[in-house]
Amino acid sequence: MGIELHPSIISHPGPWMLRTFLEPQNISVSEFARHLGISRQNMSALLNGRAALSAMMALRFEKAFGIKAETLLRMQIAYDLAQLRLKGEEPDVARLELV
Repeated sequence: MGIELHPSIISHPGPWMLRTFLEPQNISVSEFARHLGISRQNMSALLNGRAALSAMMALRFEKAFGIKAETLLRMQIAYDLAQLRLKGEEPDVARLELV
């Protein structure tokens, strides 16, 4: 059984990547977006937590910084689930009794 974190402390991967990779190296959002071949608007939305991380974007970050795409995608999934639970948006589904 894994450690269960309170949903309020789970971080969106975008702001985490901004703080961990771009800011320490003084890389601008525009410069990094050009490097990855995407629009500045899409990069900004991701790094500010307004857009979800896609598998393709995770692969781009893996190639640029060496962090595994799977790690970033796990962060995104944990964040998405935490947000649903914090908002009380879990589905009303009864447990299926298997025989």
